[in-house]
Amino acid sequence: MTVLEIIIASFGVTNLVLTWFVIFPLHQPTTVLNWIVKVTICGLSPVLFLLGIATLATGSVLNSVPVMVAGGLSAALYLMYILAATRSLPDSEGCENVFGKQWNDKINAVRKSYMLKRRYVFVLPKCGDPIVSRNVAFYTIPGTNRQLLCDVWQPPEDIAPSGIAFIYLHGSAWTHLDKDCGTRTFFRHLANQGHVIMDVAYRLFPETDFKGMVYDTKHAIAWLKSSASTYRINPDKVVVGGGSAGAHLALLAAYTYKNTELTPPDLQNCDLSVRGVISLYGQSELSATYYHTAQHLVKHSALAAKKGNKSGVMPGWIRKRMGADFHRLQFDKNVEPGMLCPLLGGCPDEIPEAYALFSPISHVHENCPMTLMIHGEHDILAPLEAIRSLYKKLDAAGVPVILQTIAKTDHAFDLVLPKISPSAHNAIYHAERFLAMIESNDLRATNNRHFELDTSYAI
Repeated sequence: MTVLEIIIASFGVTNLVLTWFVIFPLHQPTTVLNWIVKVTICGLSPVLFLLGIATLATGSVLNSVPVMVAGGLSAALYLMYILAATRSLPDSEGCENVFGKQWNDKINAVRKSYMLKRRYVFVLPKCGDPIVSRNVAFYTIPGTNRQLLCDVWQPPEDIAPSGIAFIYLHGSAWTHLDKDCGTRTFFRHLANQGHVIMDVAYRLFPETDFKGMVYDTKHAIAWLKSSASTYRINPDKVVVGGGSAGAHLALLAAYTYKNTELTPPDLQNCDLSVRGVISLYGQSELSATYYHTAQHLVKHSALAAKKGNKSGVMPGWIRKRMGADFHRLQFDKNVEPGMLCPLLGGCPDEIPEAYALFSPISHVHENCPMTLMIHGEHDILAPLEAIRSLYKKLDAAGVPVILQTIAKTDHAFDLVLPKISPSAHNAIYHAERFLAMIESNDLRATNNRHFELDTSYAI
């Protein structure tokens, strides 16, 4: 082999080795780095597929069998992943099961023109500039000056409002991150369909506990409903959702709108109901999350701060690159992300009632709002089986529920390279249609899952 062949073959082999991350799931215990690499490679898969094709073509020109094999095999494997991540798994339940076989014909024609035509479009279409209000205070913690903030995304001036409001709660492992973290592409896309998005910065541990986080979510719902005229939304068409820990809080708040124990005292007599809830890789049963993430293998003493080695310490070059975001996203906190024992005060065997109280699956009832759950088959942090159990329980209770399982996809897939990520496009495709159906039909679900069209409210 010539030097050029060796270089290109090495590149092709490296590209081929990386396909391991798109084909096979990670297993606990694993490292954050492995998860980040997997999600990044999956997001980059269209580019890596094209690089595989280029390597194959180069090998053909050079008449090099090793180069052609490396390029062709890597391209084939990335293509297999793209095709898998842009279809539904057999156990997924689609919109037709909730909205009927002709559901797609009910979507507002103008709105549909701004939606994705397919589950994957290679690159998301360009969108107009939404009107974004940053750091809007929606609640002040009593007895303090601590304000809860949000960003409000409104449609561009030339887009008619849909009346839909989407309250989004960011992923956090209940301890880190903030609003406006990897979601701008998603919000811009939805705002161009006329929707209003409220991106909420709720309190995190150790500032507050699970109950405080649920309280913050319900204060966000109450505030947005009271601001309906300001943002030109229908207060009866509020949808709450989020990713990971945010999805967990969204499900919990949506299902417990009449639960006095999980409702702030000042909101006991308020209408906190929502029309729908969207869970992106959310936790539905905390005891299942505890074991799925191998927290039972970690000694309790390891959950506390280690002497001379704070968990918030990160390499200097990462801190420098992140700049102000290092503090904003709370990476300087001395807290173990996602650990449930510190949050709840013990493990599931010790305090099962606490794990049950803050698990959405414990609060399923026939009047739960319609639910869309989008979950990766390879999710390393939120167990898919727990989401399937929630789906079955909601379905048995007569609640309209949609489950979309995305093949070979891991946690937080929509936050990495969403403009080109196949799994992110698939999630957007389903989320935008769920919101569009709520707009097009003022759907009131009955226990037998038939729907009535109510046109008494119009924007």
